[in-house]
Amino acid sequence: MANTIRGLHHLTTITSSSPKIFDFISGVLGLHLIKKTVNQDDVRTYHLYFTDDMGSAGTDITFFDFPGIQKAIHGTDEITRTAFRIPNDAAFAYWIKRFDEFGIKHDADLHEEFGVQYLNFEDFDEQRYALVSDEKNHGDFAVGTPWRNSPVDPEFAIRGLGPQLLTTNNENALNLILTNVMGAKLVAQDGDDTLYEFDNGGFGSQVHTHLARLMPRGLQGIGNAHHLAFTVDDADALDYWIERLRQLGFQDSGLTDRFYFKSEYFRPTPGILFEIATNGPGFLQDETYDEAGHHLELPPFLEDQRQDIEANLVAFNSGTEDGEHEF
Repeated sequence: MANTIRGLHHLTTITSSSPKIFDFISGVLGLHLIKKTVNQDDVRTYHLYFTDDMGSAGTDITFFDFPGIQKAIHGTDEITRTAFRIPNDAAFAYWIKRFDEFGIKHDADLHEEFGVQYLNFEDFDEQRYALVSDEKNHGDFAVGTPWRNSPVDPEFAIRGLGPQLLTTNNENALNLILTNVMGAKLVAQDGDDTLYEFDNGGFGSQVHTHLARLMPRGLQGIGNAHHLAFTVDDADALDYWIERLRQLGFQDSGLTDRFYFKSEYFRPTPGILFEIATNGPGFLQDETYDEAGHHLELPPFLEDQRQDIEANLVAFNSGTEDGEHEF
């Protein structure tokens, strides 16, 4: 169906340092900083988009660096961990060696979730991530192309986002929203863990929920996620979802034009924020591939504020050699 949610679009999280997260995500994980812009709702804050080579939906992790925000406290009713897909089980050896070389904290051993191999690791903010093997992946949604300038061997490169982990104290409510409202299918259960999938898309379209009844609610801040976005084909499909959510009584943002895509936001539970976003028009409509990520790009409606915006940001990854244009 044309209005179907296809899978994951992006995951947005909060970092303490944009320059350090650039070094980590591009320098260690090998993803492409395809867009360096600002949070359109708080222009004092970077919004950095890291993707596969060309910015495909479903390969995208993004970061805010809100000034003065507190450290996150993990708990229930939150997006707990970001998973990235790697090609196969054999690729774990490459990544463990790479993490050790860069001093990246990671689990000593692999573990299984729903019969699939995972490796947990963290960044400098104790943000929680995992690598997940695509060896048993049955779908083809969001299989990205490795960044052509990546320091990671393309044979082992990250292919896109994998099943995103949500912790909840009300599995029944989240189940109803994911299945009856959003159209996901419950594909597996294991005790307090449940796996959902959109549009038969495989690992790039999955959400993993964990029920934790007695855990206190998490507090959003540095080191955890801000929101999880899902992909629809186009603006007509997005209009369908805006109308559907309103008919069902959800409080939603309405149409939000992010210039690189259009979207809407709503909360399936009080502590979790979902976004439904269009697959396009894309990140390279306002700069070339070679320019991408090397200077601050602003949507047209913010361009007249450039001087003030740049005054509140820390420059990094400049594309100039003379240093005259830091952003």
